[in-house]
Amino acid sequence: MFNLDHYLDRTGQRINTALDKLLPPETAAPPTIHKAMRYSIFAGGKRIRPVLTLAACEAVHGRTAAAMPLACAVECIHTYSLIHDDLPCMDDDDLRRGRPTNHKVFGEGIAVLAGDALLTHAFTLAATKAEYVKELAFAAGSLRLIAGQVQDLENESRPATLAEVKTTHLNKTAALITTSIRLGAMAGNASHAQLKRLTRYGQNLGLAFQVIDDVLDATSTKEIMGKSVRADQRNEKSTYTKLLGVEKSRAYAAELIADAQKQLRGFDNKADPLRAIADFFLTRKH
Repeated sequence: MFNLDHYLDRTGQRINTALDKLLPPETAAPPTIHKAMRYSIFAGGKRIRPVLTLAACEAVHGRTAAAMPLACAVECIHTYSLIHDDLPCMDDDDLRRGRPTNHKVFGEGIAVLAGDALLTHAFTLAATKAEYVKELAFAAGSLRLIAGQVQDLENESRPATLAEVKTTHLNKTAALITTSIRLGAMAGNASHAQLKRLTRYGQNLGLAFQVIDDVLDATSTKEIMGKSVRADQRNEKSTYTKLLGVEKSRAYAAELIADAQKQLRGFDNKADPLRAIADFFLTRKH
């Protein structure tokens, strides 16, 4: 029986060791920016995106050592996006993973620069192949991750349709999750057919993650989540729970995960981590 908790702990430790090695030390000049970068990178979390990178590489029988710099790159991108999302000009959050947000500790200016530094460092890590850089840049750029953030901000000022909310989160949430998986598969020399299936798996997974995130924001507590809740309601955002209600949102997430699991048919037991992560996305509590 595959043990996801053990896999996440073991793989997360490997990723943390690699991040510590691949990021500039706190003592590098100027130390303030490197302390701020590391403060958010090492703030906790399950490292789901970089874990997915390594798991996808394993699923196509690749060597995870080849995918590790890419796993660290997507975690740098993810952390940069969180730092910027928390800023007063964005979501204005004071708490992230149970700790004060970056701008609360280092000030807004350093927080912006810490995010910028993590974003640019990601491309240093991905620069072993041009196709990796292109993949990461597209996912993080104005047509995907940043597009999703813009759409999310605009959805605060007007009611959005279900189709518009889906488009927002295909960009804001699913794009980086999908690219995390694609990069791992690419590093493992996946076939075209494998990459196509894993891409759809990632899109389903990313959307389901956001649907459950909306459910948890509407139903959970700050203590469980480690961050502010009901923020979407305060900001009058159009969310899945607002448009569908909690139960229909859960049902939609279950449909997405079922399709994600369908994409893994034809992969052997090397894809068991991907199967278990999909189930975890549906049942997670924070």
